[in-house]
Amino acid sequence: MHKDATDALLTGRPRSWFGPCPPCCFRWCSLRKIMTNSFIALLVIVAVIPLWAPGAAAIAYGEDTPDGDYRFSVLLTATGLPTPGGGTRDSWCSGALIAPRWVITAGHCFRDVNGQRVGRTVARRTTATIGRTDLRGRDGQEIEVVAVRQADTADVALAELRTAVTGIAPLKIGTGPPAVGETLRLTGYGLSTGGGPIVPTTRLQTGQFIVVAIGDTLIETSGQAPRQDTSPCPHDSGGPYFRDRPGRTRELVALVSTGPPCPHRGPDFSTRTDNLHAWITGTMAETSDKSRAGGGALLLLVACVSLLALLLLLASRRTGDRRRR
Repeated sequence: MHKDATDALLTGRPRSWFGPCPPCCFRWCSLRKIMTNSFIALLVIVAVIPLWAPGAAAIAYGEDTPDGDYRFSVLLTATGLPTPGGGTRDSWCSGALIAPRWVITAGHCFRDVNGQRVGRTVARRTTATIGRTDLRGRDGQEIEVVAVRQADTADVALAELRTAVTGIAPLKIGTGPPAVGETLRLTGYGLSTGGGPIVPTTRLQTGQFIVVAIGDTLIETSGQAPRQDTSPCPHDSGGPYFRDRPGRTRELVALVSTGPPCPHRGPDFSTRTDNLHAWITGTMAETSDKSRAGGGALLLLVACVSLLALLLLLASRRTGDRRRR
């Protein structure tokens, strides 16, 4: 746009309005200069400030979780997942709350229509239900998932929540590796069976497992209690294996990843989380820093807009005073 036209658009006056001031109007011209410079600064700020607003595998032959226990357990419900034929379906995974706004789960719980893991939500809406032992009840909290971060080297994803969870203590991330022979507890919201059909659970399930082998990224666990064929089922993916020792803080050790059809004896494969501790804490901290920076930038923008409005109000009043004189 030609500068004369730009000046007229910004001011409602021709370009000569920016010319030299007559001696009678120095005070008005000074105010006009402040207004012009403030408006230009505001345009620059708006231009340069970035504003930040991120096969699922309950437990066969498990047992019901007592009311109010393991409240860090999470049900992730995906509503409206796209299918290859152009339709949609619903599904769910398990997970654990590890910070007020973060849930950890299996990476494959977030896959596109081609089955590839992606660092974003895929369904029309993904909801985290935290602290609800009985799914027929209304306790706990339901919060939308707004962003996803995928680990590069393991079947692990972090799901960011729109708002922070309150009143529920997150599960601590263990930093020490598991040991062969160690007993871990698992919680999950997947399919379950007690000897009959395999059906969706209506209550958080739990069981105990023993570590039988350890790899660089995976561990193998086998059912221990209530039975030796206690095993994860579909939709337990992302369910947390954790240390549950009396008098000590519970610690996350691994997440359900894959294994044979349930129920079964023998090992399932789960992703270690102790060797992802740095990535997990770094990812959560980085996103929090961006949120704080975005909030600061927004406050600065609001302050500049307020200043401009004040200057325009002063200019209007001075113009009215001149007309009355």
